[in-house]
Amino acid sequence: MRNIIVDNLKQTPLEKQRIEIVERKGLGHPDYICDAVMDQISIQLSKVYLEKAGAVLHHNVDKSLLAAGEIEPKFGGGTVKQPMLFVFGDRATNKIDSETIDVEEIAIKAAKNWLKKNMRFIDPEKHVKYQSELKPGSVGLTDIFKRKGHVLGANDTSAAVGYAPMTRTEKIVLKTEQYLNSKEFKKRFPESGEDIKVMAFRNNNDLKLTVAMAFVDRYIQSEDDYFEKKEKILDEIHRFVAVNTDFESVDVKLNTLDVRGRGLGGLYLTVLGTSADSGDSGQVGRGNRVNGLISLNRPFCSEAAAGKNSVSHVGKIYNFLTYKIAQRLCDEISELEEVYIWLLSKIGSPIDHPAVAAAQVVMKDKNDLATVKQKINDLLDYELEHIEKFCLQLAEGKITTP
Repeated sequence: MRNIIVDNLKQTPLEKQRIEIVERKGLGHPDYICDAVMDQISIQLSKVYLEKAGAVLHHNVDKSLLAAGEIEPKFGGGTVKQPMLFVFGDRATNKIDSETIDVEEIAIKAAKNWLKKNMRFIDPEKHVKYQSELKPGSVGLTDIFKRKGHVLGANDTSAAVGYAPMTRTEKIVLKTEQYLNSKEFKKRFPESGEDIKVMAFRNNNDLKLTVAMAFVDRYIQSEDDYFEKKEKILDEIHRFVAVNTDFESVDVKLNTLDVRGRGLGGLYLTVLGTSADSGDSGQVGRGNRVNGLISLNRPFCSEAAAGKNSVSHVGKIYNFLTYKIAQRLCDEISELEEVYIWLLSKIGSPIDHPAVAAAQVVMKDKNDLATVKQKINDLLDYELEHIEKFCLQLAEGKITTP
């Protein structure tokens, strides 16, 4: 029997609260790059382990630092004076029986492939140096993978929380960044770099968006050219948000640090389309939650999911699973207005039997929790019973952070 709790949450749904703040760090943000690359390293390691051992072996590649480089931006195109440094940590199995697994080569190749695929102006061979600090795991944690059982034991005592549905503010923040980094947008506005951050503040039905966007200097010929192109992009963001939301009023600001008359010092210019080329370093765990957002009004756990293994590390598994369960409950039970799912592990206990699995739900007006409580309980139980399939989908990269 699983310890499942279903509780009626007596609170005003976030959509109906006065104040809401939501952030998204976009594709080229240094923190996003760290999360995405380390997750790709985990996926590639899992692929090798599955091929050679028939199972995902111990690894937690959830530590990294992308140390900013140094550039000399210029109108018409600047130069990279010092490359970025990408440091990978933490632990990964490097031997299967007598065969050595070149963990460092797998990690560096995964990083280069991601950068080549997602960053138009970064040459992974020229603009980035790589340092691997991936070592074999401790005896205690690697032994979890040798124990028999339908599913592995949790490698940590940890908790996660996920929620659904997204509010209008959360949806437009996610959609806006994804649109600004779409192929369609980059074709129309090639001067727009991949490093984009969207911050939203909703006050009742009024929305304020502040967008930070790295401009690529090779497409900017002068200060006037910068501000002309910035104005066109700002108009396009206004248009997109207006079409995709129904807020009473929308105010959008772009690159608010800019100051006319200060030359290069008053503009947000990069050589490679990311502030990591000179202005900002990145780390795993400082970016978005697994649903692609940083929603300050919502509870969230401190675990960074990126790079953790998908068969024993609850910091990854429960992070993703809580959001999946919450969304499924909202999709299948119309009486629910808002759902929060909590999962707490106990180190060593099978991951399909958490210390507690809890659903806190806000009911729609005049609906009674008693009428749907068993259905919520059964769905939670079902998802935990089938967690092995879910873990495999994570390992194969079929479930990822947007």
